[in-house]
Amino acid sequence: MRIVIQKVEKAELTVDGSQHASIETGLLVLLGIEDADTEEDIAWLTGKLSRLRVFDDDNGVMNHSIQDVGGELMVVSQFTLHASTKKGNRPSYIRAAKPDHAVPLYETFIKQLETESNCRVASGIFGAYMKVMLVNDGPATIIIDSKNKE
Repeated sequence: MRIVIQKVEKAELTVDGSQHASIETGLLVLLGIEDADTEEDIAWLTGKLSRLRVFDDDNGVMNHSIQDVGGELMVVSQFTLHASTKKGNRPSYIRAAKPDHAVPLYETFIKQLETESNCRVASGIFGAYMKVMLVNDGPATIIIDSKNKE
């Protein structure tokens, strides 16, 4: 399971030209799920994400978590995070989980993140064509992979 986290001032997600979700100060989380992912990956990532200190304290140091600042989260499924560009110029998405495996994990991730963070979690629609607009704060963008715990 791989996530790209962007600290945002605001983010908005539209589907079919209509606003589906929006958040103010918080974290936009792009979530890629692969076949090998399990609920253990969810538990580790949601815990890490809930406690990640990327928000400034009074001294301008990234020392506060999403919980500390009362922020919001938005989770968007993104199978392209598991793209392989090893051969040729057209990415392969063979590692990305198929919907029958990915959808339950996506839904569990959102519920567990809401519980773990005690913050509002907005989400996209799995498999839909979506447009995401955001104002990246910092900019601050972090990548975390549950199979490569660094």
